[in-house]
Amino acid sequence: MNIRTNTRLLRQVPRLRLQLRPVSTLSNSPHIYAFKDPNAPSSYILTFLSNEPPIPSIAIGSTTKLPPTPASFQENPKFLPILQSVIAENAHADPFVQSQAAVMISSAGASFFQAMRRQQTGSFGASDQGGYGSAGRGGWVHVFDQRRMPEYGRIPDPEDIFGSVEVDGQGQFVDSHGRYEASGTYRIVTNDGILGLSDFLRQKLVERLKLQEAAERHKK
Repeated sequence: MNIRTNTRLLRQVPRLRLQLRPVSTLSNSPHIYAFKDPNAPSSYILTFLSNEPPIPSIAIGSTTKLPPTPASFQENPKFLPILQSVIAENAHADPFVQSQAAVMISSAGASFFQAMRRQQTGSFGASDQGGYGSAGRGGWVHVFDQRRMPEYGRIPDPEDIFGSVEVDGQGQFVDSHGRYEASGTYRIVTNDGILGLSDFLRQKLVERLKLQEAAERHKK
């Protein structure tokens, strides 16, 4: 079983004493925790939060194998809308996305994004709006999963693209937030691994999940 194990103290309420219990994280994604599913002993609940017991409604999903594969992973249908909401609100402030926008308006970036446009498939974001590198008109910048970084001059695979933000001819995000559009093609787990966010977006996602976790536990 390919996992990384950390140890923390958890209070065992019935016995009123502290015991050590291992908390596992994915070896290739150390920010994702794997908890045994009490309702399915052969399955693990995957989540960005370390608190136990995990709350299934805000978990990434479950898997019967670690690390998860497309065949072993079962997505939580409530998770992706949360993720897309966080990206829509924060992508424009992500230093990595900002750097992609800066490349787009540079002289070298024009040919870079034009090459990317020629490889573009699908019907969202840049492909609907004239593509990248439109002289003086800006274009669309993809927000993508970092589990497998694309080679220079190539766009990520559709299954790795969260969505796109729009940038004007001066490299500024349109309407200050970039009018983010979800791709509709993103997959949480692929043959290249599980969800991989930039440090900035992961922090924003964890903040949102903690708020929802607190609300869920308050209901009980």
